[in-house]
Amino acid sequence: MRVAVVSNTAWYLFNFRLNLMRALQADGHEVVAVAPADAYAERLRAAGIGFEPVPISGGGTNPLVELQSVRRLRGVLRRRGVELVLSYTPKGNLYSALAGLSCGVPFVPNVSGLGRAFIRRSPVTLVAQALYRLTFGRALRVFFQNNDDLNVFVHAGLARAEQCERLPGSGVDLRRFTPAPLPQRPADAPVFLLVARLMWDKGVGEYVEAARRVRQRHPQARFRLLGFVDVANPSAVPRAQVERWEAEGLVEYLGPTDDVRPFLAEADCVVLPSYREGVPRTLLEAAAMARPIVTTDAPGCRDTVIDGQSGLLCRPADAADLGDKLLRFIDLAPQARQAMGHAGRALMERSFSEQLVLDRYRQLVSDISAHRKTAQTAACSR
Repeated sequence: MRVAVVSNTAWYLFNFRLNLMRALQADGHEVVAVAPADAYAERLRAAGIGFEPVPISGGGTNPLVELQSVRRLRGVLRRRGVELVLSYTPKGNLYSALAGLSCGVPFVPNVSGLGRAFIRRSPVTLVAQALYRLTFGRALRVFFQNNDDLNVFVHAGLARAEQCERLPGSGVDLRRFTPAPLPQRPADAPVFLLVARLMWDKGVGEYVEAARRVRQRHPQARFRLLGFVDVANPSAVPRAQVERWEAEGLVEYLGPTDDVRPFLAEADCVVLPSYREGVPRTLLEAAAMARPIVTTDAPGCRDTVIDGQSGLLCRPADAADLGDKLLRFIDLAPQARQAMGHAGRALMERSFSEQLVLDRYRQLVSDISAHRKTAQTAACSR
C-alpha cells in the first residue's frame, strides 16, 4: 500500500515515528511523510523516507489559511496515489480527516492528547468538537494513547466506541533507552530535569515556582529545562521569560537536543507537571533509563507512573504540591531512589515497549491492504 504519515512537524515524525515508517517499508509498503518543511525534512529523506511539505500550523486559527492547508494535503494524497493516511497531533488528525474524506482516502488518526482546545475551553473548543464529530465517525480506526481521552471522545459523540482502541502511547525503544546508574552527588543537591516544548500548559510555570520553593530549603538543588523555546503556540513561554528565570538563578535552560539520553543520565529525577497529555514520550524515555518521575495526576501523565513506587504524582496546576513532592523525593535515601528507577524500567518493559505499537500498526495496515486486494479481485471478477 501507499501510506502517508502526517503530523504538524517533521521533527515529530523523525523523532517519534521513524521506526514505524521503516517497519512499514520493511513490510513492502510505500511510505511518504507529510509535514511542514523544517530541518528534519532532510533527515527523513536521508533515512530513506519520502517527504512532502504541507504547511500545518499547530497554533493557526485563520480559516482561510487552514482551508488552504487542507487543499494542499488533499493534492499530495491525490498526486502520490495514497491509499491510507496515518495521522498524529490535533491539527494533523483534523487536516488528514478532512483531506482524506474529500478525496476518498481512508484515514486512521492517533489522538496523542486533546490539545489546547480541550485544556482551555473557548469557542475554538466548540469548533474542534464539531470537526471531530464530522470526521472521526468515518475513520477506519481511532487510536488513543490513554483511556481518559478515549472516553471523552466516546461520551461526547466524537467517535464510536467500536472504532476506538488504546495504544500504550507512542511506546519507547527499550534497546535505545537503557538503564543508567544514578549520578553520585550529595542527596540534598539533586538535578531535576523537565523535558518538553516550553509551554505554560506543560506546567513550566509551576516547575519554576516549585524550584523557588525547594531552593529555599535546599539551595544546591538544580532545575534544568530541555526543549524548544519560541514554539508556534499561544501557550508558548517567551524566551525573555526563560532568560529572566535564568538570571534569577532558578533554572538552567539547556536548549533543544536530538539526543535526550545524556541529559536523562545526568538527572536524578525527571519532572513534567503538564495539565494533560496523550502519554508523554519524554517520561517513557526517562523511566526506561531508570529515572524516578514526578508528574501530575492528569490524563496521560498518570499512566506513566506507579505512584509511590516508580515516582510521585502531584496535583495539576499546583506549584505548592509539586514543590512538596520534590522535597519528598529529596528526602529519599539513595537506595529508595534506585528502587523507584528500577520500578519505572520494569513498567516500561511490561506495558510501554515501542514494539507493541509497531506490531499493532503493522497488523492494521496488513489487514487493510488484504481487504482492499480482496475487494479489487471481487470487482474484477464481476
